[in-house]
Amino acid sequence: MTFHRIIFGDARNMGEIPDNSIHLVVTSPPYYNAPFDYPDLFPSYGAYLDLIKDVGKEIYRVLEKGRVACFVVQDVRINKELYPVTSDIINVMREVGFSYKERIIWRKPEGYIRISRRSGVLLQHSYPMYFYPDNIYEDIVIFQKGQYNHARKRKMLGDQIFRDSRIDIKKFQKEKWYLTVWDITNVLPLEGRLEEGVASFPEEIPKRLITLYSFKGETVLDPFLGSGTTTKVAIELERNSWGYEIDLELEPIIKEKIGFIQKRLSEVEFEIIKRKDATRLRTFLQEKVKSKRRR
Repeated sequence: MTFHRIIFGDARNMGEIPDNSIHLVVTSPPYYNAPFDYPDLFPSYGAYLDLIKDVGKEIYRVLEKGRVACFVVQDVRINKELYPVTSDIINVMREVGFSYKERIIWRKPEGYIRISRRSGVLLQHSYPMYFYPDNIYEDIVIFQKGQYNHARKRKMLGDQIFRDSRIDIKKFQKEKWYLTVWDITNVLPLEGRLEEGVASFPEEIPKRLITLYSFKGETVLDPFLGSGTTTKVAIELERNSWGYEIDLELEPIIKEKIGFIQKRLSEVEFEIIKRKDATRLRTFLQEKVKSKRRR
């Protein structure tokens, strides 16, 4: 039986979680004021980085020594200016105390480009300085808190959990997990989908990260839970989980995705806490997106 706790509140305060009790972090922070996801959510880029730093400090506190935090991130272009989100998050997390461990490129299929194709400008103006490439990738950046002791962890967990957590090498090789480029189809928040209006990453990403960086029965944290994908995958892979989400409007989406009603209490233990610092954002953001499209 695994436990799963969802806190509706600001992840800059994760006081419900004891120090050094989390074994893996898998998350995707909101993309700074992205026009089709989070328009005008943050008053400035500095305020956005302050959020990342404050959450990063809490992640460092709750994460067990030697374990890793994985961020799915992307640079964001707003009014023709490209903000170096990935590199700045790397710098912020290093300032907090993490070491920069790995960088994986998540490559999406060309046919799944979500925003209008920038490359079309060159087709209309076939001259130098009209080149604007279409983006089909995001970064998965991985940070580590101190050094991991393999022998000590094996002794603590026991041989049975080690055997149960063994990675399927055939799958690992067939799907080329060993590369620094992962080809995974993205989730488009199309009308009628559960994730409509929500920037959600595909289940395959947390599935790989949880398999590669945690053991069965350990605990995974997502401080920016969104639609609940990390929790859903943690349940399927027999891990415990904590999730923080500031937007109360996502509660029904999260419950549906993780099967909150259908799950038998004998198999999974759920707890949902709503704090006073939670807010409502989804309707506000969707109205902002619509108004920008009408311009």
